[in-house]
Amino acid sequence: MPNRWKPSPALRATFAIHAGAAVGCLLAPAIWPWALGALVINHAVITVAGLLPRSTLLGPNLTRLPPASVALREVAITIDDGPDPDVTPQVLDILDAAGARATFFCIGWRARENPALCRNIVAHGHQVENHGDSHSKAFAFFGPRRMRADIAAGQATLAGITGQPPRYFRATAGLRNPFLDPVLHRLGIRLAAWTRRPYDTRCGDPDTVLARLTRDLAPGDILLLHDGHAARTADGQPVILAVLPRLLAVLREKELNPVTLNQAIS
Repeated sequence: MPNRWKPSPALRATFAIHAGAAVGCLLAPAIWPWALGALVINHAVITVAGLLPRSTLLGPNLTRLPPASVALREVAITIDDGPDPDVTPQVLDILDAAGARATFFCIGWRARENPALCRNIVAHGHQVENHGDSHSKAFAFFGPRRMRADIAAGQATLAGITGQPPRYFRATAGLRNPFLDPVLHRLGIRLAAWTRRPYDTRCGDPDTVLARLTRDLAPGDILLLHDGHAARTADGQPVILAVLPRLLAVLREKELNPVTLNQAIS
C-alpha cells in the first residue's frame, strides 16, 4: 500500500490511554488503581468492538454498498464458507437461472481441495473473496504474525487458483481484534461484513432465514448466506438451497439488482 496505516479514532484513544497510564504511574505511583481501571475499561470496549462484526471502531468495515449502488437499487449477496462440492454447484445453478451475481467468501484450504469448483465460480461471473486460510474459530485471538500468515495464505491460494487476487476479507463469524486492520492494510485488502445476517449455520427453518434477510430489505444491503456449514432443513436439505430461490424472487419483486462487490464498488 502506498500510504501509511492510520489507526481508527478508537485505536488512537487506546494508544493514548496506555501511554497516559504508563506516564501517570511513573510520575505519581499512587494513581495506579485509577490507571488500571482506565485500562480495564478500554480493553473491555475494544474487546466488545471485536465481537460486533459490523463495528467500525477497530477500522474501516464495509457493511453497506456505496450511494451510487443504492441509486441503482443494487444489493450484494455474499456466500461464506465454501467452496462446498455438494452445495456450491447447486447454488451456482440457482444463481444462473435467475441471472444473478454473488460474491463467494471462500476458505483457503477448501479452495485447495476444490480448485476446479473455485474456478467455476469465477467462470459463472461471480466473485471469489478471502475468508481466511484456516477459518479458525480462534481467529479473533490470533496475534498479528499468525493473523497475517493465515490471511496471506488464503490470498495466495485464491489468487493462484482464480487468477484474481481477492480485494476483500471477511473474518470467521466476523469476529476480530485490533491487529486485523493494520494487517489488512499491509496486504492491501478491505474488511467486509454485511448488512443482514440470517444465522443460517444455526437455523434450518427457511421461513425464518428468509424473514431475517428480507425484513426492511433496502438498496445497498449486503446479505449473508452460507454454502459451507449450512444448517439443514427438516428434510435434510442445506437451508441455502431452500432460501436462495425465494430470496431472488423477493429481489425481483422489489426491483433490486443482485451484484458482486466488485460490480458495486469500483
